[in-house]
Amino acid sequence: MSHPPEHSPATAEAPSRMAASTRSTLLGAMFLMATSAIGPGFITQTTTFTVALGAAFAFAIAVSIIIDIALQLNVWRVIGVSGRRAQELGNLVLPGLGWVMAAFLVIGGLVFNIGNVSGAGLGTDAMFGLDPKIGGALSAVIAIGVFLSKRAGVAVDRIVVFLGLLMIGLTAYIAITSGPPVGQALKNVVLPEEVDVLAITTLVGGTIGGYIVYAGAHRLLDSHVTGPEHVRDITRGSITGIVITGIMRVVLFLAILGVVAGGADLGTENQAANAFGQAAGEFGLRAFGVVLWAASITSVIGASYTSVSFVTSRTRTSDRTRTLLVVAFIAVTTLAYLLIGAAPTTLLVFAGAFNGLLLPIGIAVLLYVATRRADLLGGYRYPRWLLAVGWIAWLLTLYLAVNSVRPVIDLFA
Repeated sequence: MSHPPEHSPATAEAPSRMAASTRSTLLGAMFLMATSAIGPGFITQTTTFTVALGAAFAFAIAVSIIIDIALQLNVWRVIGVSGRRAQELGNLVLPGLGWVMAAFLVIGGLVFNIGNVSGAGLGTDAMFGLDPKIGGALSAVIAIGVFLSKRAGVAVDRIVVFLGLLMIGLTAYIAITSGPPVGQALKNVVLPEEVDVLAITTLVGGTIGGYIVYAGAHRLLDSHVTGPEHVRDITRGSITGIVITGIMRVVLFLAILGVVAGGADLGTENQAANAFGQAAGEFGLRAFGVVLWAASITSVIGASYTSVSFVTSRTRTSDRTRTLLVVAFIAVTTLAYLLIGAAPTTLLVFAGAFNGLLLPIGIAVLLYVATRRADLLGGYRYPRWLLAVGWIAWLLTLYLAVNSVRPVIDLFA
Protein backbone atom coordinates (compact mmCIF):
# COMPACT_ATOMS: atom_id res chain seq x y z
CA MET A 1 0.00 0.00 0.00
CA SER A 2 1.58 3.28 -1.10
CA HIS A 3 1.71 6.33 1.10
CA PRO A 4 0.71 9.80 -0.14
CA PRO A 5 3.74 11.92 -1.06
CA GLU A 6 4.92 14.31 1.59
CA HIS A 7 4.71 18.00 0.81
CA SER A 8 8.05 19.70 0.44
CA PRO A 9 8.59 22.90 2.47
CA ALA A 10 8.42 24.92 -0.74
CA THR A 11 5.07 23.35 -1.68
CA ALA A 12 3.65 23.89 1.79
CA GLU A 13 4.75 27.49 1.89
CA ALA A 14 3.31 28.39 -1.54
CA PRO A 15 -0.38 28.49 -0.47
CA SER A 16 0.64 30.47 2.60
CA ARG A 17 2.44 33.04 0.44
CA MET A 18 -0.53 33.22 -1.93
CA ALA A 19 -2.93 33.70 0.99
CA ALA A 20 -0.73 36.45 2.43
CA SER A 21 -0.52 38.11 -0.98
CA THR A 22 -4.32 37.99 -1.37
CA ARG A 23 -4.82 39.50 2.08
CA SER A 24 -2.35 42.28 1.31
CA THR A 25 -4.05 42.99 -2.02
CA LEU A 26 -7.50 43.04 -0.42
CA LEU A 27 -6.30 45.39 2.29
CA GLY A 28 -4.82 47.74 -0.32
CA ALA A 29 -7.98 47.70 -2.44
CA MET A 30 -10.18 48.38 0.60
CA PHE A 31 -8.08 51.31 1.74
CA LEU A 32 -7.71 52.69 -1.81
CA MET A 33 -11.51 52.85 -2.04
CA ALA A 34 -11.84 54.26 1.46
CA THR A 35 -9.10 56.89 1.20
CA SER A 36 -10.31 57.90 -2.27
CA ALA A 37 -13.63 58.74 -0.62
CA ILE A 38 -11.95 60.54 2.29
CA GLY A 39 -10.78 63.67 0.50
CA PRO A 40 -10.93 67.42 1.22
CA GLY A 41 -14.62 67.48 0.27
CA PHE A 42 -15.35 64.63 2.68
CA ILE A 43 -13.90 66.66 5.57
CA THR A 44 -15.76 69.83 4.56
CA GLN A 45 -19.11 68.04 4.09
CA THR A 46 -18.89 66.19 7.39
CA THR A 47 -17.99 69.36 9.29
CA THR A 48 -20.68 71.49 7.65
CA PHE A 49 -23.48 69.01 8.31
CA THR A 50 -22.32 68.35 11.89
CA VAL A 51 -22.42 72.08 12.65
CA ALA A 52 -25.87 72.40 11.03
CA LEU A 53 -27.54 69.22 12.35
CA GLY A 54 -25.65 68.38 15.53
CA ALA A 55 -26.28 64.87 16.88
CA ALA A 56 -29.09 64.34 14.33
CA PHE A 57 -26.42 63.98 11.65
CA ALA A 58 -25.73 60.49 13.07
CA PHE A 59 -28.87 59.19 11.34
CA ALA A 60 -27.76 60.48 7.94
CA ILE A 61 -24.35 58.84 8.40
CA ALA A 62 -25.91 55.47 9.32
CA VAL A 63 -28.33 55.48 6.36
CA SER A 64 -25.63 56.56 3.89
CA ILE A 65 -23.35 53.72 5.02
CA ILE A 66 -26.12 51.14 4.44
CA ILE A 67 -26.79 52.53 0.93
CA ASP A 68 -23.08 52.64 0.12
CA ILE A 69 -22.65 48.99 1.15
CA ALA A 70 -25.60 47.95 -1.05
CA LEU A 71 -24.05 49.61 -4.09
CA GLN A 72 -20.44 48.60 -3.46
CA LEU A 73 -21.40 44.95 -2.89
CA ASN A 74 -22.76 44.86 -6.45
CA VAL A 75 -19.99 46.91 -8.06
CA TRP A 76 -17.16 44.85 -6.57
CA ARG A 77 -18.90 41.52 -7.22
CA VAL A 78 -19.75 42.13 -10.89
CA ILE A 79 -16.33 43.59 -11.72
CA GLY A 80 -14.46 41.04 -9.60
CA VAL A 81 -16.30 37.93 -10.84
CA SER A 82 -16.27 39.03 -14.50
CA GLY A 83 -12.60 40.02 -14.41
CA ARG A 84 -13.43 43.08 -16.53
CA ARG A 85 -13.30 46.79 -15.79
CA ALA A 86 -16.49 48.84 -15.68
CA GLN A 87 -15.94 50.50 -19.07
CA GLU A 88 -15.17 47.14 -20.70
CA LEU A 89 -18.47 45.79 -19.44
CA GLY A 90 -20.16 48.96 -20.69
CA ASN A 91 -18.84 48.38 -24.22
CA LEU A 92 -20.00 44.75 -24.14
CA VAL A 93 -23.51 45.78 -23.06
CA LEU A 94 -23.74 48.56 -25.66
CA PRO A 95 -20.84 49.37 -28.03
CA GLY A 96 -19.41 52.80 -27.21
CA LEU A 97 -21.15 53.12 -23.83
CA GLY A 98 -17.95 52.24 -22.00
CA TRP A 99 -16.10 55.11 -23.66
CA VAL A 100 -18.89 57.52 -22.66
CA MET A 101 -18.45 56.32 -19.09
CA ALA A 102 -14.69 56.80 -19.37
CA ALA A 103 -15.09 60.35 -20.73
CA PHE A 104 -17.39 61.36 -17.88
CA LEU A 105 -15.08 59.85 -15.28
CA VAL A 106 -11.83 61.33 -16.63
CA ILE A 107 -13.29 64.84 -16.97
CA GLY A 108 -14.62 64.71 -13.42
CA GLY A 109 -11.38 63.16 -12.16
CA LEU A 110 -9.21 65.87 -13.72
CA VAL A 111 -11.21 68.70 -12.17
CA PHE A 112 -11.58 67.16 -8.73
CA ASN A 113 -7.93 66.20 -8.67
CA ILE A 114 -7.09 69.91 -8.83
CA GLY A 115 -9.04 70.17 -5.57
CA ASN A 116 -7.13 67.21 -4.14
CA VAL A 117 -3.76 68.81 -4.90
CA SER A 118 -5.07 72.08 -3.45
CA GLY A 119 -6.11 70.23 -0.29
CA ALA A 120 -2.63 68.71 0.03
CA GLY A 121 -1.17 72.23 -0.20
CA LEU A 122 -3.49 73.50 2.52
CA GLY A 123 -2.52 70.51 4.64
CA THR A 124 1.20 71.32 4.42
CA ASP A 125 0.35 74.93 5.28
CA ALA A 126 -1.44 73.79 8.46
CA MET A 127 1.38 71.38 9.33
CA PHE A 128 4.47 73.48 8.61
CA GLY A 129 3.29 76.94 7.54
CA LEU A 130 4.49 76.12 4.01
CA ASP A 131 3.11 78.06 1.06
CA PRO A 132 0.12 75.99 -0.20
CA LYS A 133 1.32 76.01 -3.82
CA ILE A 134 4.76 74.78 -2.84
CA GLY A 135 3.18 72.18 -0.55
CA GLY A 136 0.78 71.07 -3.28
CA ALA A 137 3.59 70.71 -5.80
CA LEU A 138 5.77 68.73 -3.35
CA SER A 139 2.83 66.48 -2.51
CA ALA A 140 2.26 65.80 -6.21
CA VAL A 141 5.95 64.87 -6.56
CA ILE A 142 5.52 62.38 -3.69
CA ALA A 143 2.46 60.86 -5.39
CA ILE A 144 4.37 60.59 -8.68
CA GLY A 145 7.27 58.95 -6.83
CA VAL A 146 4.90 56.27 -5.48
CA PHE A 147 3.85 55.31 -9.00
CA LEU A 148 7.41 55.42 -10.37
CA SER A 149 8.75 53.07 -7.68
CA LYS A 150 9.82 49.59 -8.81
CA ARG A 151 6.93 47.88 -7.03
CA ALA A 152 4.30 50.56 -7.59
CA GLY A 153 1.34 48.32 -6.77
CA VAL A 154 2.77 47.36 -3.38
CA ALA A 155 3.76 50.99 -2.73
CA VAL A 156 0.23 52.23 -3.45
CA ASP A 157 -1.28 49.58 -1.18
CA ARG A 158 1.08 50.35 1.70
CA ILE A 159 0.84 54.14 1.57
CA VAL A 160 -2.98 54.20 1.46
CA VAL A 161 -3.20 51.73 4.35
CA PHE A 162 -0.68 53.68 6.46
CA LEU A 163 -2.20 57.09 5.77
CA GLY A 164 -5.74 55.76 6.20
CA LEU A 165 -4.92 54.40 9.66
CA LEU A 166 -3.06 57.62 10.51
CA MET A 167 -6.10 59.75 9.64
CA ILE A 168 -8.44 57.59 11.68
CA GLY A 169 -6.04 57.48 14.65
CA LEU A 170 -5.46 61.24 14.82
CA THR A 171 -9.14 62.08 14.34
CA ALA A 172 -10.15 59.52 16.98
CA TYR A 173 -7.76 61.21 19.43
CA ILE A 174 -9.39 64.59 18.72
CA ALA A 175 -12.82 62.99 19.15
CA ILE A 176 -11.84 61.65 22.58
CA THR A 177 -10.37 65.01 23.56
CA SER A 178 -13.46 66.97 22.49
CA GLY A 179 -15.76 64.82 24.67
CA PRO A 180 -18.75 64.39 22.33
CA PRO A 181 -22.22 63.39 23.62
CA VAL A 182 -21.96 59.81 22.30
CA GLY A 183 -25.23 58.72 23.93
CA GLN A 184 -27.16 61.48 22.19
CA ALA A 185 -25.56 60.56 18.85
CA LEU A 186 -26.45 56.86 19.29
CA LYS A 187 -30.05 57.78 20.15
CA ASN A 188 -30.29 59.79 16.93
CA VAL A 189 -29.20 56.79 14.87
CA VAL A 190 -32.48 55.09 15.85
CA LEU A 191 -34.70 58.05 16.74
CA PRO A 192 -33.44 61.05 14.76
CA GLU A 193 -34.43 64.50 15.93
CA GLU A 194 -34.24 65.62 12.29
CA VAL A 195 -34.06 63.72 8.98
CA ASP A 196 -32.15 65.63 6.31
CA VAL A 197 -32.49 63.97 2.88
CA LEU A 198 -29.97 66.40 1.38
CA ALA A 199 -27.37 65.30 3.93
CA ILE A 200 -27.93 61.62 3.12
CA THR A 201 -27.72 62.06 -0.65
CA THR A 202 -24.69 64.35 -0.35
CA LEU A 203 -22.87 61.76 1.75
CA VAL A 204 -23.71 58.94 -0.68
CA GLY A 205 -22.59 60.99 -3.68
CA GLY A 206 -19.40 62.03 -1.92
CA THR A 207 -18.56 58.49 -0.81
CA ILE A 208 -19.19 56.56 -4.04
CA GLY A 209 -19.59 59.26 -6.71
CA GLY A 210 -17.42 59.46 -9.82
CA TYR A 211 -14.25 57.38 -9.78
CA ILE A 212 -14.53 56.40 -6.09
CA VAL A 213 -17.04 53.57 -6.58
CA TYR A 214 -14.63 51.80 -8.99
CA ALA A 215 -11.30 52.48 -7.27
CA GLY A 216 -11.11 49.40 -5.06
CA ALA A 217 -12.65 47.00 -7.57
CA HIS A 218 -10.26 48.03 -10.36
CA ARG A 219 -7.31 47.70 -7.96
CA LEU A 220 -8.49 44.18 -7.18
CA LEU A 221 -8.52 43.31 -10.90
CA ASP A 222 -4.98 44.55 -11.41
CA SER A 223 -3.93 42.29 -8.56
CA HIS A 224 -5.58 39.26 -10.26
CA VAL A 225 -8.03 38.58 -7.42
CA THR A 226 -10.88 37.75 -9.80
CA GLY A 227 -13.35 35.03 -10.69
CA PRO A 228 -16.18 33.21 -8.88
CA GLU A 229 -13.66 31.43 -6.64
CA HIS A 230 -12.81 34.78 -5.02
CA VAL A 231 -16.42 35.84 -4.28
CA ARG A 232 -15.86 35.64 -0.52
CA ASP A 233 -12.75 37.84 -0.68
CA ILE A 234 -14.49 40.30 -3.02
CA THR A 235 -17.53 40.57 -0.73
CA ARG A 236 -15.43 41.05 2.39
CA GLY A 237 -13.34 43.71 0.66
CA SER A 238 -16.31 45.73 -0.58
CA ILE A 239 -18.03 45.83 2.81
CA THR A 240 -14.86 46.54 4.76
CA GLY A 241 -13.89 49.40 2.44
CA ILE A 242 -17.18 51.18 3.16
CA VAL A 243 -16.89 50.40 6.87
CA ILE A 244 -13.41 52.00 6.95
CA THR A 245 -14.86 55.11 5.30
CA GLY A 246 -17.73 55.02 7.78
CA ILE A 247 -15.37 54.79 10.75
CA MET A 248 -13.52 57.89 9.56
CA ARG A 249 -16.85 59.68 9.01
CA VAL A 250 -18.02 58.75 12.52
CA VAL A 251 -14.83 59.78 14.36
CA LEU A 252 -14.69 63.07 12.43
CA PHE A 253 -18.37 63.67 13.21
CA LEU A 254 -17.78 62.97 16.91
CA ALA A 255 -14.70 65.20 16.99
CA ILE A 256 -16.64 68.15 15.54
CA LEU A 257 -19.78 67.34 17.57
CA GLY A 258 -17.87 67.46 20.86
CA VAL A 259 -16.61 70.95 20.13
CA VAL A 260 -19.98 72.21 18.86
CA ALA A 261 -21.89 70.67 21.77
CA GLY A 262 -19.50 72.47 24.12
CA GLY A 263 -20.73 75.80 22.73
CA ALA A 264 -17.69 76.73 20.64
CA ASP A 265 -18.18 79.02 17.65
CA LEU A 266 -16.32 77.59 14.64
CA GLY A 267 -16.96 80.62 12.44
CA THR A 268 -17.76 80.25 8.75
CA GLU A 269 -14.31 79.46 7.32
CA ASN A 270 -11.96 76.58 8.11
CA GLN A 271 -14.50 75.10 10.51
CA ALA A 272 -12.77 71.72 10.71
CA ALA A 273 -9.40 73.31 11.50
CA ASN A 274 -11.02 75.52 14.13
CA ALA A 275 -12.69 72.48 15.71
CA PHE A 276 -9.41 70.56 15.92
CA GLY A 277 -7.76 73.64 17.42
CA GLN A 278 -10.54 74.09 19.98
CA ALA A 279 -10.25 70.44 21.01
CA ALA A 280 -6.46 70.11 21.28
CA GLY A 281 -4.88 73.53 20.85
CA GLU A 282 -1.72 73.82 18.76
CA PHE A 283 -1.40 70.04 18.47
CA GLY A 284 -4.96 69.90 17.16
CA LEU A 285 -4.18 72.39 14.39
CA ARG A 286 -1.09 70.39 13.35
CA ALA A 287 -3.11 67.16 13.53
CA PHE A 288 -5.72 68.71 11.26
CA GLY A 289 -2.96 69.54 8.77
CA VAL A 290 -1.79 65.92 8.79
CA VAL A 291 -5.34 64.60 8.35
CA LEU A 292 -6.10 67.04 5.51
CA TRP A 293 -2.79 66.28 3.78
CA ALA A 294 -3.24 62.51 4.12
CA ALA A 295 -6.84 62.72 2.88
CA SER A 296 -5.76 64.82 -0.08
CA ILE A 297 -2.70 62.90 -1.25
CA THR A 298 -4.47 59.53 -1.02
CA SER A 299 -7.30 61.04 -3.08
CA VAL A 300 -4.71 62.24 -5.63
CA ILE A 301 -3.43 58.65 -5.83
CA GLY A 302 -6.93 57.17 -6.04
CA ALA A 303 -8.26 59.63 -8.62
CA SER A 304 -5.21 59.31 -10.86
CA TYR A 305 -5.01 55.51 -10.67
CA THR A 306 -8.73 54.97 -11.29
CA SER A 307 -9.08 57.59 -14.05
CA VAL A 308 -6.22 56.04 -16.00
CA SER A 309 -7.70 52.55 -15.48
CA PHE A 310 -10.74 53.77 -17.45
CA VAL A 311 -8.71 54.63 -20.56
CA THR A 312 -6.33 51.66 -20.57
CA SER A 313 -6.64 47.90 -20.88
CA ARG A 314 -5.60 45.51 -18.14
CA THR A 315 -4.24 43.04 -20.70
CA ARG A 316 -3.18 45.18 -23.68
CA THR A 317 -1.62 48.22 -21.96
CA SER A 318 1.93 47.82 -20.65
CA ASP A 319 2.78 48.71 -17.07
CA ARG A 320 5.16 51.40 -18.32
CA THR A 321 2.47 53.09 -20.45
CA ARG A 322 -0.01 52.96 -17.57
CA THR A 323 2.53 54.48 -15.18
CA LEU A 324 3.41 57.29 -17.59
CA LEU A 325 -0.28 58.12 -18.04
CA VAL A 326 -0.79 58.28 -14.26
CA VAL A 327 2.25 60.54 -13.90
CA ALA A 328 0.94 62.78 -16.70
CA PHE A 329 -2.50 62.92 -15.05
CA ILE A 330 -1.00 64.09 -11.75
CA ALA A 331 1.33 66.54 -13.50
CA VAL A 332 -1.47 68.15 -15.55
CA THR A 333 -3.76 68.63 -12.55
CA THR A 334 -0.87 69.99 -10.46
CA LEU A 335 0.10 72.46 -13.19
CA ALA A 336 -3.53 73.58 -13.41
CA TYR A 337 -3.58 74.14 -9.65
CA LEU A 338 -0.35 76.15 -9.75
CA LEU A 339 -1.66 78.33 -12.59
CA ILE A 340 -5.25 78.93 -11.47
CA GLY A 341 -5.36 77.86 -7.83
CA ALA A 342 -8.44 75.92 -6.75
CA ALA A 343 -10.67 74.71 -9.59
CA PRO A 344 -13.16 77.44 -10.60
CA THR A 345 -16.70 76.99 -9.30
CA THR A 346 -18.08 76.59 -12.82
CA LEU A 347 -15.69 73.70 -13.54
CA LEU A 348 -16.59 72.04 -10.25
CA VAL A 349 -20.30 72.31 -11.09
CA PHE A 350 -19.75 70.65 -14.48
CA ALA A 351 -17.50 67.98 -12.97
CA GLY A 352 -20.13 67.29 -10.30
CA ALA A 353 -22.72 66.86 -13.05
CA PHE A 354 -20.49 64.41 -14.95
CA ASN A 355 -19.92 62.41 -11.76
CA GLY A 356 -23.62 62.46 -10.94
CA LEU A 357 -24.60 61.23 -14.42
CA LEU A 358 -21.91 58.54 -14.45
CA LEU A 359 -23.14 56.94 -11.23
CA PRO A 360 -26.58 55.72 -12.43
CA ILE A 361 -25.20 54.79 -15.88
CA GLY A 362 -22.32 52.77 -14.44
CA ILE A 363 -24.41 51.07 -11.75
CA ALA A 364 -27.13 50.23 -14.31
CA VAL A 365 -24.53 48.60 -16.61
CA LEU A 366 -23.20 46.42 -13.80
CA LEU A 367 -26.65 45.45 -12.54
CA TYR A 368 -27.72 44.64 -16.12
CA VAL A 369 -24.72 42.34 -16.48
CA ALA A 370 -25.67 40.64 -13.20
CA THR A 371 -29.30 40.33 -14.32
CA ARG A 372 -29.03 39.41 -18.00
CA ARG A 373 -25.43 38.54 -18.91
CA ALA A 374 -24.45 35.49 -16.89
CA ASP A 375 -22.10 34.63 -19.78
CA LEU A 376 -19.88 37.54 -18.69
CA LEU A 377 -19.76 36.16 -15.15
CA GLY A 378 -18.45 32.73 -16.11
CA GLY A 379 -21.78 31.09 -15.36
CA TYR A 380 -21.84 32.45 -11.80
CA ARG A 381 -25.36 32.50 -10.34
CA TYR A 382 -25.87 36.00 -8.99
CA PRO A 383 -27.85 36.20 -5.71
CA ARG A 384 -31.35 37.56 -6.35
CA TRP A 385 -31.47 39.35 -2.99
CA LEU A 386 -28.31 41.24 -3.87
CA LEU A 387 -29.77 42.26 -7.24
CA ALA A 388 -32.93 43.52 -5.56
CA VAL A 389 -30.93 45.56 -3.06
CA GLY A 390 -28.78 46.93 -5.87
CA TRP A 391 -31.70 48.07 -8.04
CA ILE A 392 -33.38 49.75 -5.05
CA ALA A 393 -30.17 51.62 -4.24
CA TRP A 394 -29.84 52.49 -7.95
CA LEU A 395 -33.03 54.54 -7.71
CA LEU A 396 -31.22 56.85 -5.31
CA THR A 397 -28.44 57.35 -7.90
CA LEU A 398 -31.09 58.69 -10.29
CA TYR A 399 -32.07 61.25 -7.66
CA LEU A 400 -28.41 62.17 -7.23
CA ALA A 401 -28.05 62.58 -11.01
CA VAL A 402 -30.98 64.99 -11.17
CA ASN A 403 -29.54 67.05 -8.31
CA SER A 404 -26.10 67.15 -9.96
CA VAL A 405 -27.51 68.46 -13.25
CA ARG A 406 -29.65 71.21 -11.69
CA PRO A 407 -26.68 73.53 -10.93
CA VAL A 408 -25.62 73.30 -14.61
CA ILE A 409 -29.13 74.26 -15.71
CA ASP A 410 -29.05 77.17 -13.26
CA LEU A 411 -25.81 78.43 -14.83
CA PHE A 412 -27.57 78.92 -18.16
CA ALA A 413 -30.94 79.99 -16.76
